[in-house]
Amino acid sequence: MRNLKLFTIVGLTAFTLLSFTVLVQSKVWEVPAKYKSMKNPTNAKDKEGANEGKALFAKQCSSCHGKKGLGDGSKAPELKGDMGDFSSSKAQSQTDGEIFYKVSEGRGDMPSFKKKIPNDEDRWLVVNYVRSLKK
Repeated sequence: MRNLKLFTIVGLTAFTLLSFTVLVQSKVWEVPAKYKSMKNPTNAKDKEGANEGKALFAKQCSSCHGKKGLGDGSKAPELKGDMGDFSSSKAQSQTDGEIFYKVSEGRGDMPSFKKKIPNDEDRWLVVNYVRSLKK
């Protein structure tokens, strides 16, 4: 009887935590207004910057988001959130500032990249690379 109670408590606790995690991850990712209207200060057509953005994405983002940003990275199956498809119209409809905010701040399984990519300009170059993944 004692084992059954313990099993029930553990099971309910696990279910509650899982439900909370799914609820948090499924909520709309709110981006502050100042970021929505923020303009990208980098030149998306600059070849050197494009190469740097691609290299940063490959190093920092592809393990979760996949090499082409399709959400199929090697770590994706073990993560709770939606890794997204950056080639989709939904992802591409975001402003550059919204993408920059998400890369910078993170949420849930998505870490903040302020420390791993400390230079704002480099994070903007990642935004440019994400833009290049459009279908």
